[in-house]
Amino acid sequence: MHKVQVEILGLSASPSAGGAYALLLKEVYGVRRLPIIIGQFEAQSIALEMEGIKPPRPLTHDLLKNVIDNLGASITEIIINELKENTFYAKIKLEMSTITNEIDSRPSDAIALAVRTGTPLFVAEDVMKLAAFVPSSEDSEEEIHEVTEEKDLDAKGPKKNIPETKLAHLQDLLREAIEKEDYERAAKLRDEINKMSSPN
Repeated sequence: MHKVQVEILGLSASPSAGGAYALLLKEVYGVRRLPIIIGQFEAQSIALEMEGIKPPRPLTHDLLKNVIDNLGASITEIIINELKENTFYAKIKLEMSTITNEIDSRPSDAIALAVRTGTPLFVAEDVMKLAAFVPSSEDSEEEIHEVTEEKDLDAKGPKKNIPETKLAHLQDLLREAIEKEDYERAAKLRDEINKMSSPN
C-alpha cells in the first residue's frame, strides 16, 4: 500500500456540526490537506497534548500509552488506511519484542496516541486521492458557482470528460469552507468532488 506521511496542521471547533471538531492534516512532502471530523473528547485529548497541558489524572489516551509502555511495546506507525461511506478507518502498528501487530482504531484515537508517543502519521494514497484537497490562494464564490453549474450540465455526459480546472475550483471552495468552519458545506463539496472524480 502506497502511503503518504502527514502532520497535524490545525484543530478547530465546528458550531454547525453539533460539537464536532475538524482536524486538518497536511502532507509532509506535498501540499495536500486532509480534513477529518472528530468528536469533542478526542479533540480535547489531542489539543491538551499538543499544548503541553498535563491533566491531574491520566486521560484515556494517557492510560493507554502508559499500558503500552509498561508492557515494553512501542507504537511505530499510525496509518489512516481506509475511507468507506464517509467514515475514516485507521490502524495502529504496535511492536513488542519480535512481534508486530496492527490494531484497528478510529483515526481520532490513533492520532491522540500518536501525539503522545511522537509516532509518525501516514495516510494511504487511495484515501488522499478520495478526500484530500489542494489549497489555493485564489478564491471566488462567483467562479465556484459557475463551475458548479457547468458541472451539472456535464453530468449528462461522461464524467471522465470533466476538466481538471473544475475539480480545482471545487477544491478551492472546500478549503474555504473548512477555513470558515462551515463543515456541512465542506462535506457536501467533498461529496461533489468525489462524484466528479469517480470513473463512470
